[in-house]
Amino acid sequence: MNLPRTNALEAVLRPLGQLLLFVTGSSVAVSLVVIAAAYLLRGTRTDMDLVQITYVLLPQVLIDGITLGFVYATIALGYTMVYGVLEFINFAHGEIFMFGAFAGVEILIFMRLRGMLTDIGDITALAYVVLAVLTGMVVSGLLAVSVERVAYRPLRGSPRLIPLISAIGVSFFLQDTMRFLQSSINGDFYRSFPTFGPFTQRFTLFTVDLDGRALDVAIQYKAIIMIVVALMMLVGLNYLVNATKVGKAIRAVAQDQRTAGLMGINVNAIIAITFLVGGALGGAAGALFAFRFTRVDPFVGFLPGLKAFTAAVLGGIGNITGAMLGGIVLGLLESFAASYLSIFTRGAFGAEYKDIFAFAILIAILIFKPSGLLGQTVGQKA
Repeated sequence: MNLPRTNALEAVLRPLGQLLLFVTGSSVAVSLVVIAAAYLLRGTRTDMDLVQITYVLLPQVLIDGITLGFVYATIALGYTMVYGVLEFINFAHGEIFMFGAFAGVEILIFMRLRGMLTDIGDITALAYVVLAVLTGMVVSGLLAVSVERVAYRPLRGSPRLIPLISAIGVSFFLQDTMRFLQSSINGDFYRSFPTFGPFTQRFTLFTVDLDGRALDVAIQYKAIIMIVVALMMLVGLNYLVNATKVGKAIRAVAQDQRTAGLMGINVNAIIAITFLVGGALGGAAGALFAFRFTRVDPFVGFLPGLKAFTAAVLGGIGNITGAMLGGIVLGLLESFAASYLSIFTRGAFGAEYKDIFAFAILIAILIFKPSGLLGQTVGQKA
């Protein structure tokens, strides 16, 4: 299919414009709620000015929330890709994400043991991070295709509960497989992302004054890299789905598998490609997660996977841009909760309660707006 140049350009630019609008709107909305709460509770604290501390912390909290949101968003893209075609929640996606994290870490540990990570320049260090991400994509993509072929394809056409149970079984199987591999080969259950390059350094955006003390508002270089890669994944996936022949076939299969088969589309191959792309996105997210948070273990995909699923539902599962939006909103809410709950409640509630928000939001969305913030687009956009 020869598409006009404007269509391809639109597939690249439109999601970026939408995401910029959504991130700005979400940040403003959440910030206004917190500022209003600070004014309402101002009289409850005599040891500090709640309004002042809220304004001072706000820029850093926004940066941290957006960064965390992109973590959830990158994982949610894999969920929404598969659901858009099969209307099936692949609950093993968190473990596919976990395998990608381990793959990225292991190749860098292999390189470190051979002295390849010492005395390297910034460009070389960045290239090694890209290599880790690509390794995670390859491993997780192939794993997702294998899981689809063995555990899901034989159940296609069965009642939806059956493949869902199969997905849960696959999830536990992959967790225990990684536990066995790590304990047999390394003697432990976790691995740490090697430290190299300038990525832990922070880029200072500006400085604010807090009672005569300068407070830097900064972002780590690794967070910047993660956000850039997440945006590239969003753009690339939108381009693939909306401006290529493969994407047209994916949308046709999502619309009606039987009719797509009658039109000459190899449905099994397209579904396998969908799992390959979704798994590769999960693997990239896993490698980036390890890069950002350093330590990974066989259970590292469970909670981020649940929250990414929450993000996908929040944005409108089956909607690519919606998955990104849901991740950003969820990350912002968690960051604000972790930063302000303790201050507003005089320590009665702390950062440990932030996870409640993820699942409270999921319940609220399912009750009041089951189609999500942007609505489902199953059969229109995978």
